Amino acid sequence: MNTPAEELLHWYDHIRRDLPWRRTTDPYRIWLSEIMLQQTRVESVKGYYARFLEACPTVEALAAAPIEQVLKLWEGLGYYSRARNLHRAAQLIVEAYGGAFPSTYEEILKLPGIGAYTAGAIASIAFHQPAPAVDGNVYRVISRFLGIREDVGAPAVQKRFRQEVLTLMPPERPGDFNQALMELGATLCSPTSPRCEECPWQESCDAFDEGDMESLPIHEKKKPQKILPVAVCLMTFGNRVFVMKRTERLLNGLFVFVLLEGETAPERCAERLSEMGFSCAFRQKLGEARHVFTHRIWEMEILHFELTEESSPALLEQWEGRMVSLPELEALAMPTAIRAARIQAQEILNKEPDER
Repeated sequence: MNTPAEELLHWYDHIRRDLPWRRTTDPYRIWLSEIMLQQTRVESVKGYYARFLEACPTVEALAAAPIEQVLKLWEGLGYYSRARNLHRAAQLIVEAYGGAFPSTYEEILKLPGIGAYTAGAIASIAFHQPAPAVDGNVYRVISRFLGIREDVGAPAVQKRFRQEVLTLMPPERPGDFNQALMELGATLCSPTSPRCEECPWQESCDAFDEGDMESLPIHEKKKPQKILPVAVCLMTFGNRVFVMKRTERLLNGLFVFVLLEGETAPERCAERLSEMGFSCAFRQKLGEARHVFTHRIWEMEILHFELTEESSPALLEQWEGRMVSLPELEALAMPTAIRAARIQAQEILNKEPDER
């Protein structure tokens, strides 16, 4: 009789999707794919993965690239701290390891932006080490298969999951086993309407026997996201628009327009811009946009202001800002959250002065 691991790997060997990062054991490429795949769909990642590797084919190339280039390559993927951590980790690999990717789970785990899941994926896939890689898909598969009906957010429960995966894992194919678990969760063992009739583990699955597949895994209720009104202020002067480098943790290092949280009334926004030192006049509302972050939702009003006088270099420097032309605006790394505002800014700068 086959073991659960043998049943799963037999299934995986026959149905596995052909993905570019599965054609390599290069730890750099596996690392890049795993970071990109966090919070992002596979189909969306494919293009980014190819473009990123074309620009930064090695860890040395990534370490040497300017952070602005890295953020631009990441533009649209979101969760930009992932890109910043990639860059920092690449520099650390070059400085501390001479460009050779660390080869043990413990050393990989020390790199910026790498947690237990990513370290386990790299160690098992690239270096064939028996290390569990437990992500959301794996929590779902294992909780159903073994009938674990406890809150997966609890550290003690997470530790149990890692141990259960390690117990099931065949020592000769740790990387394939981790990927097979992920594949099962991504294709058949979905959050709703799982395709149990196609699952290699159906006959041994506790949740299938009990009929409570869709109630597992168990998560404590999350706090509702905070809704914040935000004014996105496009301040133009001639054929340029003001942008500033974001220094707050959220969107840190990316260029944005002036974002005024908690305020969308044009009159009050004009007052706040004046308090920042800018002399400007309100021109028009350009529309609304909404962006959902992990813990908050921005409900944005896009407002156009025209500067009545050119801002001094000292004022621009104070706000880590610059006045940029249309080509410069298009070259900057900007977050998806303000995509609608960026399009509006491009349309303004494309117009003749007397049409604005």
